[in-house]
Amino acid sequence: MAKTKTVYYCQNCGYQSVKMLGKCPACGEWNTFVEEIVSKTDENKRGIKKREHKLLPKAITEIVRSEEDRINTHSLELNRVLGGGLVQGSVVLIGGEPGIGKSTLLLQVAMNMTGLRILYVSGEESYRQIKMRADRLGVLNENCFILNETLTTDIFKHINELQPDILIIDSIQTLYTDTLESSPGSISQIRETAAELQRFAKSANVAVFLIGHITKDGNLAGPKVLEHMVDTVLQFEGDRHYGFRILRSVKNRFGSASELGIFEMQANGLREVLNPSEILLSQRDEELSGVAIAAMLEGQRPMLIETQALAASATYGTPQRSTTGFDLRRMNMLLAVLEKRSGFRLGTKDVFLNIAGGIRVDDPAIDLAIVAAVLSSLEDIPVSNNVCFAAEVGLSGEIRAVTRIESRIYEAEKLGFEKIIISKFNLKGLDEKNHKIEIVAVSKIKNVVDVLF
Repeated sequence: MAKTKTVYYCQNCGYQSVKMLGKCPACGEWNTFVEEIVSKTDENKRGIKKREHKLLPKAITEIVRSEEDRINTHSLELNRVLGGGLVQGSVVLIGGEPGIGKSTLLLQVAMNMTGLRILYVSGEESYRQIKMRADRLGVLNENCFILNETLTTDIFKHINELQPDILIIDSIQTLYTDTLESSPGSISQIRETAAELQRFAKSANVAVFLIGHITKDGNLAGPKVLEHMVDTVLQFEGDRHYGFRILRSVKNRFGSASELGIFEMQANGLREVLNPSEILLSQRDEELSGVAIAAMLEGQRPMLIETQALAASATYGTPQRSTTGFDLRRMNMLLAVLEKRSGFRLGTKDVFLNIAGGIRVDDPAIDLAIVAAVLSSLEDIPVSNNVCFAAEVGLSGEIRAVTRIESRIYEAEKLGFEKIIISKFNLKGLDEKNHKIEIVAVSKIKNVVDVLF
């Protein structure tokens, strides 16, 4: 009979302890420990076999580098985020809020990949529910097989019979293995089932998609080791009040970890947004104050987004500061620079900032657009619709250079902008004759004010 023991796990970070603790020594969170009964089994039952031969160390000069074989997912946005396609034998974890469209995205990918055999394992939806979603997508793939199962032992039996090219698990929190006595969704079950799927992916050279739930804090549910085990972590996010969904790469061993793909949720599934700049720029009938356009980068993709600011007199004494889609602390820094270095009185003003379209931006190149939007609202003077900005603002009020300025200029030129304001330090090596758009170089905030107002 297998021996059992009780182990305490931190639900936040996965730290293991032999006794109950009030505060986790690893992550510092309180009251996160849960008790789990773990069954100790032999190595063969866990699927761990002894190696017949030892692996010998190799000199790095003797190692031959080869390109990974990639599978076309027939989704340009997903291919971009994955780094050019799905790598065989890789494990991809997709996390997001309930109802955001994770299952729809992967089912749509499964329906479009007609040349490969795909096994879609669902532990949350019945056969009929998945068929209804597939009918709504309007595309059916006879090589896509659906399985309702949560026990990993039975899942691997069907995998051995079917021999799929791609495996989709919806979701990792619903799976469980009979080698452990804890309930599905517990830390030990998530860790063990993910380890079994990882070993299968590497040994059989089969690509595996895992759908993961997230906690109320927005982090992937389960132990942190889950994100370390997989090859790629994608975050599927968006606002329910907007139709746009953003697929963001958080970790990628086979490509850039700063790529972004944009989809639009429609009645018949997710539509790829190949030119997000046209969507993130609102169509206005007239010029309004407090609006400025920024040329930003997400990974390798240049985009133009609209920044909206509102500066009004503080009604309740203490000025309010609020941002949507931008770091509040960075906005406070920009407001302090405007007051200290340029003499604009913002200490008694409420300032609200919004990045249009529900997207979240971390690129420092939008600093100048935010400054222009705040000053436009403060003075109630609109910024021309044909002007965009691409520069960082320093603490001394200087306008700093940003990377890949030519990509930003080409994107602004493609969308019909007539003028782009950049840092004068970006002019080095830039041939203005190659661009039809007017390039205005500035070095201080005062120069920006003179150009705009």
